[in-house]
Order: sequence, then structure tokens, then C-alpha cells
Amino acid sequence: MGYRVRKHVLSAVLVAAAFTVSACGTNSSGASAGSPTNAPTTGSSATGALQGSIAFNDDKLAALRDKIKAALAGKDLSKVDNAVVVNVVSAYWDAAKTGAEKGASELGVKSTFQEPPTQDVTLQLSMINTLVSQGITGFSVSAIQPSAMGSAVTAATARGVDILPIDGPMQQYQSDAPVYLGTPNYAAGQQAGRAMAQMLPNGGDVALLTGSLTATNATQRIAGFEDAIKDTKIKVFQVYNDNGDAGKALQNASAAMQADPNLKAFYTVWSYDGPSAGQAVQSAGQAGKVKILADDAEPKTLQMLKSGVIQAMVLQQPYQQGYMAEYILTAMKVLGKDATMALLKPYLESDGYTLSSGIGVVTAANLDAYDAKLASFGLASS
Repeated sequence: MGYRVRKHVLSAVLVAAAFTVSACGTNSSGASAGSPTNAPTTGSSATGALQGSIAFNDDKLAALRDKIKAALAGKDLSKVDNAVVVNVVSAYWDAAKTGAEKGASELGVKSTFQEPPTQDVTLQLSMINTLVSQGITGFSVSAIQPSAMGSAVTAATARGVDILPIDGPMQQYQSDAPVYLGTPNYAAGQQAGRAMAQMLPNGGDVALLTGSLTATNATQRIAGFEDAIKDTKIKVFQVYNDNGDAGKALQNASAAMQADPNLKAFYTVWSYDGPSAGQAVQSAGQAGKVKILADDAEPKTLQMLKSGVIQAMVLQQPYQQGYMAEYILTAMKVLGKDATMALLKPYLESDGYTLSSGIGVVTAANLDAYDAKLASFGLASS
């Protein structure tokens, strides 16, 4: 048996930049993690008392993977045909591709990875419907617009195809897709809000850049951020939507600084928004003055963190979303949905729905520890 994941030749630096790092111990990629501490570390003086943390959920996910492996031992996996459908082409998803490839290879199952070139809801639905008609047994999906997924969910369920939301939950379809694998997005937004409060102890105006105003991951992160800053002097000046277009994100960042000369910082919600904000503040001669808190670790984001243009990154685990999706979808097909949920239950968040892929915060102060953990995957330091 083999696997059918689209292959990319990625440089070690690109892969390292897209990865978010694992906790100490044996991580769910099968690599032995390094020894750097997961304790929070204090950021540089330029960011006040900003705290970084590189503790993720890898230990629990590794334990869950091992339980699934044990349950699948001796079972026939030859009919398993998985798919991963994400929301747009982005460096953020390169790590998920790598994770899906790794998981499918370990299990010896078929898997396909697809990504629309733009955030086109119709195209994403067409991709899913085509895959279902071709006979896949299950798919994970980062839905561009969850409310538009109804017909695809109905059609897939009618054919016995299992569904696993990743990156953003789809709770309106929980009866058919009973678990969400990804970031607890509201909690990630809260983490970002607390970090921003440390970056701006005296308050000030903040602009938010996002790729969607409807995707659940975006709306929940923004809600968490806004709730976390309620009792501070920080004010959200405006939320700018770029509809998945990095060029539009750059225009939005420039427009925000022009519209509000007193702007103190950006919180960038989607992965490419961080580099777009960084480019805008550099062009305006405001690097280090207008601060940036960026979700995710795209290659350019890492470079800008090192140079001081970006002050911190709130990290997700796209690798885990690709890797663990292969195990969960395979278990659903072979063991059944109920048996799989019984295995997952001890590892879910308190909502009984979310399987967290982890949250971390990286600053210049703990970047070396981040790189050391990347090296534990056999990758060159970024």
C-alpha cells in the first residue's frame, strides 16, 4: 500500500518556518523531542513583559495516536482513502501537507491533499463533491464558509464518508462530524489579546487584519482577542478583511496607518497577514514603532521576528492537523465512528468536541528554544 499526497520539495527553512513546535517527549511525528524548557520566557525590553511559551499538545496527541495504532493493529486498511481539503494555497498549509504525508505513510493508506488557489467557496465545494464521487472514505476540511457546507455534508454522509473539520470548527454539523481537530480558536484569540496587553501596557489603537469575516476560526479568534482586552486601554480601531488576498492585506495595513496616525499595533489573524503588516510598517518607516502580533509562523514572519519588525507570533499546529487527521479518519473508517469517538473522548477539551492541536507564543527571547525543537524533527534551525 502507498499514499497519494501531493509532494512538494521544500527547503528545510521553509518546512521549519511552517511547523509549530512540539512539546518535550516523543512527539506525534515519531521524532524524539529535544530538552528545551516549555516554561514561559520573558520577551525583550522592546516588548515589555511579553511572555512566550512553547508548550503545545503534542504529548497528548502522541498518546492518542498510539492508542489508535493499537486499535488498528491487524485490521485491513486497504480500503481507506482519505482526503484533506484546506481553504487556500498558503505557506501555513505546507506543514499540514507534510503531516498528512507522514501520517498516511505510517498507516500505509491512500490520501489526497487539495487546496483552492483562492478563497472560493464554490470551488472548495466542487473539490469536495468530486472527491466524494471518486470514492474517498473520509475527508478533513478547513471550511471557507461553514454555513455553505450543508449540501456537501449531506451528500458525503449519504455515501458513508466521514468528515473531520480542521482549523475551524463546524459545530452546526456535529451530528455528522462529531469532532473538531485544530486550534481552540477563541482561546488562541484570548492568548493574543493577553500578549497585546503586555506589548502595549499603556494602551492604544490596534488594527486587526484577517482573511475572512465569516470563517469560524477568524470570528472566534477576533472575539477572544476583543474579550481579552476589554479591561485594558487598548482599542480596536478597525477590523480589515482581505478575503484571503495577501496583496489586499498589505493595502489594508497601509490604509490603517494612514487612517489612524496614532495606531500602535496590528494583530494579524491569518498567516500571510503578518508579513503584509510587516511590509507596510517597513514602507512607512514605522518598524518597531507600530508593533505586530502575528498568528502563525510563515517564513517571512520568522524573518521579521528576527529583525524586530514583528514582536511575537501566536502559533498553531497545522502539521498536527494534517498528521492526526490521517489517524482519525482511518480509525473512523475501520473501527467505526462510535469506537473512534470513545478513543478520542479522554483527549477532548471540556466542550467534548475540540481535539486541540496546541497553542504557543514565540518571541525573540524564546526563538532559540523554538529552533531547537524544530531541530528535534531533524530540521535545520530557521
